[in-house]
Amino acid sequence: MTVIDIPGSKSVTARALFLAAAAEGTTTLVRPLVSDDTEGFAEGLTRLGYRIERGQGWWRVQGRPAGPAADRAGVHCRDGATTARFLPALAAAGHGDFRFDASPQMRRRPLGPLTGALRALGVDLRHEEAEGHHPLRIAAAGIKGGELTLDAGQSSQYLTALLMLGPLTAEGLTITVTDLVSEPYVGITLAMMRAFGADPRREGRTYRVGPTGYRATTYAVEPDASTAGYFFAAAALTGREVTVPGLGTGALQGDLAFTDVLRRMGAEVRTTAEATTVRGTGRLRGLTVNMRDISDTMPTLAALAPFADGPVRIEDVANTRVKECDRLAACAENLRRLGITATTGPDWIEILPGTPRPAEIATHGDHRVVMSFAVTALRTPGIRFDDPGCVRKTFPAFHEVFEAHWHATG
Repeated sequence: MTVIDIPGSKSVTARALFLAAAAEGTTTLVRPLVSDDTEGFAEGLTRLGYRIERGQGWWRVQGRPAGPAADRAGVHCRDGATTARFLPALAAAGHGDFRFDASPQMRRRPLGPLTGALRALGVDLRHEEAEGHHPLRIAAAGIKGGELTLDAGQSSQYLTALLMLGPLTAEGLTITVTDLVSEPYVGITLAMMRAFGADPRREGRTYRVGPTGYRATTYAVEPDASTAGYFFAAAALTGREVTVPGLGTGALQGDLAFTDVLRRMGAEVRTTAEATTVRGTGRLRGLTVNMRDISDTMPTLAALAPFADGPVRIEDVANTRVKECDRLAACAENLRRLGITATTGPDWIEILPGTPRPAEIATHGDHRVVMSFAVTALRTPGIRFDDPGCVRKTFPAFHEVFEAHWHATG
């Protein structure tokens, strides 16, 4: 059995940084993810005037319930969607003039439903170039609160940003959602808000958040379930066994449900309070699966699919077209490069069984494309990547760790 120490969750680390910055007191984050995305988030907080101290395995954040200490700041969000979507909401609750920009990749990704909601709450906000995209400028003067209707069908991060903003408003927020993708991520948000002293309530598609503020705490960041998926998929493919400690029955992250997909394909899965174990059985069955709630794991399944004994069809993943790249198109393109038949529609991809041949993977600067096709490479020697280093976004040491656990032991 191979035990894998997976880095902390990107999603949890980003939320924890927002909540710690907004809380009364000093918060200690235990085992936060250290990657380009989270470094960018922390740098953004520092530019806004928040104080962050770092040690080995911990970050300490001095909260400011009144908002950023800086009255004027420019923040570059790099490639980070959580940074680009959460920090403007945090800054809007304070007072000052703040400008946000991002990488060309992040500039292409949509922001409109969130900034439209902030405007509806009275925030003085303008997009400097393309409407609904970075860069943007906010003249912040606090937020009274009120009622909103939100379309979160492109990204649950719009809803998360507004939910976390709610306790910082003068009167609280009521948000009614017309459409929502990746709903388990909202569950992470609600649980973490409660851990920091807020009391969000959900009634169907309506969320109510009172003006409670937040309290500092010590918060342990669980391992990243999306990252663990590459190692679980590798176990299913190679017939070996992998255990990831820290992702058990109480885990917050919905992407752990990827193990249910592997179970349907024939792998053995065991989840205890402390860990999850996946063991390959030598067979992978084809299947049709709705991955709306776990769409970040879609590329992982797409990269595994050629080795199934029948077609693999992944449905309801339209939102993956507006991630770091158009992931549906990128997966299909790369599978075809490998000689595999793949067809796509607006929100689906279907992949036929086959024997991949060596080729160069077009990564489109997307960390998940690289890590997913690293699984394919376990059975297809000679696969190369045009930008292997883009894994720095979430797992800078991915290649070394993956190589150590798989190739070194065959």
